[in-house]
Amino acid sequence: MTTRYSYQPARGHGLPHDPLNAIIGPRPIGWISSQNAAGQRNLAPYSFFNCFNYHPPIIGFASSGWKDSVANIVETGEFVWNLATRTLAVPMNESSASLPRGEDEFAFAGLTPLPASLINVSMVAESPVNFECRLTQCIQLQSADGEKLPSWLVLGEAVAIHIDEALLENGIYQTAKAEPILRAGGPSAYYGISEDLRFDMTRPDARKA
Repeated sequence: MTTRYSYQPARGHGLPHDPLNAIIGPRPIGWISSQNAAGQRNLAPYSFFNCFNYHPPIIGFASSGWKDSVANIVETGEFVWNLATRTLAVPMNESSASLPRGEDEFAFAGLTPLPASLINVSMVAESPVNFECRLTQCIQLQSADGEKLPSWLVLGEAVAIHIDEALLENGIYQTAKAEPILRAGGPSAYYGISEDLRFDMTRPDARKA
């Protein structure tokens, strides 16, 4: 019989490290570029990120605290998601530094700002995939008992998507070829994706049941 370690998060986990972000993982990285109304750029990675809708495409990230990214996006209504890859791991990590408000993480991390096509936010030129997004919702999270939490979920519609054509084979995007990096648990763990680990399944046809 399986022995389970159980805990109630409100009472603490009782382990050397909180297992939550290791269990829900690896997680795609929300490498978010934004700028304020004065035109000052910001770039920061968020490990709570994903895609939530196909049509229209809506992506989102959660920020623990009212950080520059959230403030900029609420102010201007725009942001860009940039794909973080293995070759960009170091500058991605550099862009997580807590710089004073208004300082440019693009310059700090040695990255090239590239003008977007439909919005007034710079994309990471070195990234092979960029989503230009317009804000749809900014939601302050709350607990089950209604307590407001110091975390915000930012959702945006991708209005323009740019893909390095080298990642398209016969029109099919090659996920592993992009070498995306994924955040895991603890202070330093990341993972990659390999084509060797791929397996395929199709949805069952309920009509045949």
